[in-house]
Amino acid sequence: MMNCYGAIVVGCGGLGSATLYWLSRRMRSSVLGIEQFKLGHERGASQDHSRIIRLAQHQSEYAVLAPQAYETWREVEEESGQRLVIKTGGLVIEAADERDPARVGTRNVDGYVATFKEQGFDYEVLEPDELMRRWPQFRLKGTERAIYQKDTGIVDARRANATHVALARARGADILEETPVKAIRPSGGGVEVITDHDTFLADHVIVTCDMWTNQVLKEIDIQIPLTITQEQITYYSTPNLREFAPDRFPVFMWHGAHNFYGFPVYGEVATKLGQHMGGHEVTPETRTFEPDPVRKERYRNFLSRHIPGFLGPELYTKTCPYTIPPDQNFVIDTLPEHPQISVAIGAGHAYKFASLIGRILSELALDGFSTCPIEPFKLTRRAITDRTFEKTFHA
Repeated sequence: MMNCYGAIVVGCGGLGSATLYWLSRRMRSSVLGIEQFKLGHERGASQDHSRIIRLAQHQSEYAVLAPQAYETWREVEEESGQRLVIKTGGLVIEAADERDPARVGTRNVDGYVATFKEQGFDYEVLEPDELMRRWPQFRLKGTERAIYQKDTGIVDARRANATHVALARARGADILEETPVKAIRPSGGGVEVITDHDTFLADHVIVTCDMWTNQVLKEIDIQIPLTITQEQITYYSTPNLREFAPDRFPVFMWHGAHNFYGFPVYGEVATKLGQHMGGHEVTPETRTFEPDPVRKERYRNFLSRHIPGFLGPELYTKTCPYTIPPDQNFVIDTLPEHPQISVAIGAGHAYKFASLIGRILSELALDGFSTCPIEPFKLTRRAITDRTFEKTFHA
């Protein structure tokens, strides 16, 4: 006899652990999560201590979901007693004179202001002098533009993943670790999930395994056009701990020649800097854990010029993959010809929405629809179906 479940989640990282949790709220013991590595592994995209959460979005399709993301995290915090979101306030700083206008799109101060106004969010536009008066850690030239939003902060990704898993298990969900899925196959109205040692049958399967998605879907006539890049972050053992504590220094994003993002001291006794979309293309087989020295030097040069106190001895640098559709937008959908199978791709910027995406995926599996506006993230959009679609990655 095959092992039968109401729903199986393939991949138990950020999106998968959240999906397990939200499914378990309605299904309890009829839920199984399957993870090819150990839970909490660092081979994927959703570990580490900190991810940015923000209302500050330059695209309406994300801005409309942002308040619901905060609310979803709050529900998980209330049930678990764990603090997962730490509000620090957040800055978006645009160094327009460094940027290629052809590649900016709406990722600029005007784009953020437009979505703030559209959604009715509070914000402040700051001149460089005012920004440096409030946060003297910054060194600006005086030509930058900036916007501040008080609700921006940190989601503790490692703690949040573990919390989702613990709550799901408390409701009876099963989780198999170190169990690679070899294939999934539609079977009647359900789905077979094949591993090395067992075959499972489920009414619904949700695939949340990021850069391994197409490997899992290989026996189904669908391959999603995905680019995988190897990104990295660096922690610095700054000696200026009080100056860069979360109550004194905000999360920030810098839009210039490169897009940097940074965190106050959190998770480690160190500050943290990364670059959005700065990495080279890899595959699941060629991805490495070796940092790129060019980017490490780029980070240090940026900080030396603009936030010198942020620096200190390098604590460590970590690599992580981004898995990106051609338009750099999420995939959250059921397969058009197999509605009993759902897929989610985070496109390198999903963690702030992770618990909400898990809730949406549970709704798609159990109700066949979601009350959230996810039309822009469907598999039937042109960026996915038209192989001539030009990639629109904006670094």
